[in-house]
Amino acid sequence: MEKEYNHYDVIIIGGGVIGSAIARELSRYQVKVAVLEKEADVGWETSCRNSGVSHAGFNNKPGTLMAHLCVEGNRSQSQLCRELDVPYKKTGKLVVAQRAMEIPELYKLKEQGRQNGVKDLKIIGTSELKEMEPNVQGIAAMHSPNTGITSPYLLTIALAENALQNGVRFFLNNEVTSIKKGHGRFYLATDQKCFSATYVINSAGLYSDRISRLAGGERYRIYPCRGEYFILDKNASQLVNHLVYPVPQAGSGGLGVHITPTVDGNILLGPSNEYIKKKNHPASTAKVMKKLISESRDFLPLISSRDVIRSYAGIRSKQAPSSEGGYRDFVIEESSHVNHLINLIGIESPGLTAAQPIAKRVVAILNKKEKLKDNPAFTPLRKGILRFEEQDSATKKALIEQDPNYGEIICRCEKVTKKEILQAINNPLGAKDLISIKYRSRAMMGRCQGGYCLTRIIELLREKYEMLPQEITLKGRQSYLLTGYRSEGIKQS
Repeated sequence: MEKEYNHYDVIIIGGGVIGSAIARELSRYQVKVAVLEKEADVGWETSCRNSGVSHAGFNNKPGTLMAHLCVEGNRSQSQLCRELDVPYKKTGKLVVAQRAMEIPELYKLKEQGRQNGVKDLKIIGTSELKEMEPNVQGIAAMHSPNTGITSPYLLTIALAENALQNGVRFFLNNEVTSIKKGHGRFYLATDQKCFSATYVINSAGLYSDRISRLAGGERYRIYPCRGEYFILDKNASQLVNHLVYPVPQAGSGGLGVHITPTVDGNILLGPSNEYIKKKNHPASTAKVMKKLISESRDFLPLISSRDVIRSYAGIRSKQAPSSEGGYRDFVIEESSHVNHLINLIGIESPGLTAAQPIAKRVVAILNKKEKLKDNPAFTPLRKGILRFEEQDSATKKALIEQDPNYGEIICRCEKVTKKEILQAINNPLGAKDLISIKYRSRAMMGRCQGGYCLTRIIELLREKYEMLPQEITLKGRQSYLLTGYRSEGIKQS
């Protein structure tokens, strides 16, 4: 039987923050675009498992794509977040020296930032550091006022949803298994469907090396590098006002264990930096968790393990092996082996910051070849789920009168209403896994980590969307939580 292909002008492989940003940027033009994502929702791997920092651009080697695109992304990210209704705060960052031998490194960072075009960097002494961060220990620091924070998962979701409303198709749970080229087109098979396209954009992150090989392109190699984090309760939010980083160590694969306020009021400790063998192993380990607390207390002695509510890990897509360490520059280019294959390789930090300018660079490659026509119906604006708890009393009263579901709290810790949960469940991308609901609504993210609200959310899925308990998954692909009903008094649907 002949295969039935879904035909597109451009297929993007990978629905992380970069793939979703490219999809949104392409939706500005009259192009038929599809995104193939192997997970049950967008951004579940590297994109949603990082610090959410909008880097200013002083950590990157001058003259590199990393440096150029980071600075450009930092300058435009607040506007992007306004358009997409995603939280963004310009908190500023302090790179703190604790020993005299580290102070010259601060001046090197400042000079590197100057070469990259980063503005307003300043070296401060002990007294000014204490004024800015009374609880932080150090003898000097470099202050970067233009460093900011956003929500990595909400930004990824918002980019995808805005691309969707502008005509891009998203195929979740579609892992690419083969790519062939013939008659000027690519023919792709996933574990669900078959597709064809004139162009393929390889934005597969950790698996971008595999996708390039499948398509007959360059034989890159990605080395997975795991970073583990602790999340502190909001009760600890007053400990710091800025992002607090150590002086980076030469040859390391990251920026060191840092203390990062989030847009939601929690504090992150981490990440660690550990090369691992498996790309799908974002585990938290006891050894590293102890190290995180110890290294964080070097800067912030008031940190208590009692404030920890959760740990998690993310995996960086590094081109540099452990023997080399450090960073290699982004690869964003058309393959020299396969015409119309555009590879994005080694997009690690500051990929979140640089997502929009990376997308523009990719679209510029396409535009040079195809002379793209503007989409007159394109809208850059997208509305997210309104956070009831953030509204004033009069607005809350009006919302409850408008919809009684705003008057019922489902998640006590984060004060998330039934209305917000229903909106998260009924999201435009159609993702109904518990992690999808969590990322969109913040339910299950508080002190009790779903101890109170999890069963209530499952009940909403069951009642409102006719899902059987055994159909509900935590994170797609066989991650089932329940086997059915235990009580004989409850009738199965």
